[in-house]
Amino acid sequence: MVEHITGMLALIGVLSLLCQWVGWKLRLPAILPLLLCGLLLGPGLGILDPDEIFGDLLFPIISLGVAVILFEGALTLNFKEIKEHGRMVTHLVTIGAFITWACIAPAAHFLLGFDWAIAMLFGALVVVTGPTVIVPMLRTVQPKSNLASILRWEGIVIDPIGALLAVLVFEYIAVTADPTTHVLTALGLTLVLGFGLGAAGGYLTGLAIRKNLFPHYLRNTAVLTIMLGIFVGSNILQEESGLLTVTVMGIWLANMRGVDIADILEFKETLTVLLISALFILLAARLDSGAMLDLGFGGVGVLLVAMFVARPLSIWISGLGTNLSSKDKWFLSWVAPRGIVAAAISSLFAIKLESVGLEGASSIVPLVFLIIIGTVVIQSLTAGRWAKFLGVKEGSNQGVLIFGASKFSRDLASILISKNIKVILADNNWDSIRQARMENIPVYFGNPASEHASNFMDLSGIGRVLVMSPYRQLNPLVTFHFQDLMGTEKVYGLNNADSASARHQLSESYLKRLCLFGENISYAKIATLMAKGAVLKITNITENFTYDHFKKRYGDTAMPLVYLTKEGKVKVISGVEAIVLPVGIELISLLPQEAQDQAVIQRALDDEADRQAKIVAEAEAKAAAEARAVREAEEAEQRIIEKARRKEEELAQFEQQEKARLLADEEAALVKQETALLAKELAAQEKAKQAASATTESSDAETSADEEKPQQPSDTKTV
Repeated sequence: MVEHITGMLALIGVLSLLCQWVGWKLRLPAILPLLLCGLLLGPGLGILDPDEIFGDLLFPIISLGVAVILFEGALTLNFKEIKEHGRMVTHLVTIGAFITWACIAPAAHFLLGFDWAIAMLFGALVVVTGPTVIVPMLRTVQPKSNLASILRWEGIVIDPIGALLAVLVFEYIAVTADPTTHVLTALGLTLVLGFGLGAAGGYLTGLAIRKNLFPHYLRNTAVLTIMLGIFVGSNILQEESGLLTVTVMGIWLANMRGVDIADILEFKETLTVLLISALFILLAARLDSGAMLDLGFGGVGVLLVAMFVARPLSIWISGLGTNLSSKDKWFLSWVAPRGIVAAAISSLFAIKLESVGLEGASSIVPLVFLIIIGTVVIQSLTAGRWAKFLGVKEGSNQGVLIFGASKFSRDLASILISKNIKVILADNNWDSIRQARMENIPVYFGNPASEHASNFMDLSGIGRVLVMSPYRQLNPLVTFHFQDLMGTEKVYGLNNADSASARHQLSESYLKRLCLFGENISYAKIATLMAKGAVLKITNITENFTYDHFKKRYGDTAMPLVYLTKEGKVKVISGVEAIVLPVGIELISLLPQEAQDQAVIQRALDDEADRQAKIVAEAEAKAAAEARAVREAEEAEQRIIEKARRKEEELAQFEQQEKARLLADEEAALVKQETALLAKELAAQEKAKQAASATTESSDAETSADEEKPQQPSDTKTV
């Protein structure tokens, strides 16, 4: 039996690691492979039965695991950061959470017949989203930077807020469900212990950290042990008050001034990953598949209300008064996957409520798992297409993550930011981070390859990583981490090896990436140049000022670093390829003092050459002007002569025209006289003709008259 339990524990550990690796490799929320693994081992094959293996220890294991998860989540709730991340995040974790709770609880009551107390608890449990499911989804979908930031910080901040809400509702239900306890007394004692003991524990623990009462190697262990002790002590003083106590304790530590919890967070994250993975496999293995099927259409209806009613309503109401567009709000309305925290807390609460005989408590777990499966699977498969349809996907990732916040890195980051390129500086040195913050450069304080950075560092829009830190032990870890995340060709580092013997201790694949800005460029060399007065400069490479002109002016000591194309793309110069710079780019280079001095000399020579050329040009221009004046005078004289000639020609032509006109007039007059004479002759002839005609007619008339007289005989004369 002991060997069986040992084997199951080892199997759970191995499978937890395998599921986390599969989720990372496929860029999916790890909750999916963990869920499938638990369902396969439990209800599917019957290999893993948590109740049989752990017996009475199952509840304490889950209880302590959930306490650690809640404490780690509460450590991330810094109230100042809520304000820093905009009105939308603030509204979502307050107004939006209340709207979601107010929508889902009635749906569970009316669609599934849950008691109001159970429905309110269920609504509080599924308010949270969580970075463990949001971050992998954002890496795949790649929405615009502001949308990714809203979703990521909503998941981070709402985790402890939703957990606190669920704990308060549970405490109320647990107290009212116990008939032997006076409700007001028990609830009041729970709240007093939770807030009072949690605040006191957080303050005293923070004070111990601030005064370095624990050695560094014991700090993380001490905080974990104190937290578990306070959790158990709170439960002893008042049953079920421990979860509220550790949540308040974590929130107090996160907001206490002068307390550095970065190391604690990193340790808790590592522990939480193991706990979450193991717990989720155990909880999924305990799940009764028949109970989930028994939810029927009512469970599907609750899922639809959560996705299509509660989420859009909370987004649109929370978005009032913000600068988000309608497309941004529609995208945010679709992305709200539920995470592992809801599953872990619901399973713990269900066990506790079943122990007090509360009816309907057993239905919480399958319904929570249905919501988790539905939101994660459906939204993971469709969020990318939805973002593309709405046009809210990030363009090509041209942003730069720089590990190492030295003076050189800060100057390079400032130049890139001035060109609207997203830059994040990451470093473990607080002084360097502080200087970067004073220069308004986005920063991440800590190891960028940590789990905390994966959840909290906004990598949306980041397309390449430049490892430029002096940490020789940490640089390979960061390099390999982001090579796996972004691809080998997107990660470059400076060569920090001291000697050939040290280089042989490094892997060949790592050495190939130590070519940032050139094969022989190291962090020490750049730091030395910056200490001696080297500066970064932007130069426009054009057809009139090519890269050859650049090399002539600044010499071989000038170091090209990065150039920006017309399309806004960032190209990092490395030793992998020969430097061939096209025209029409903006070149960012490092100019050592020698290059600056040479540039001054070369500029003086160029100025003198320009001055001589200007003198020659002015002389040539003067000669050309004089020649032009002579030519213009000759042309003017020629124009005058030509004008006089044209006038003479016009006058001669006019005289000819006048002579021709006079001749024409004389000829016309002669023709007129001849015509008049001819007309007179014709008139005389006509008159004569008429007279002759008249004479002829007269004689004809007389002749006719003579012929008409009567003939008298000549012998008629008688007496």
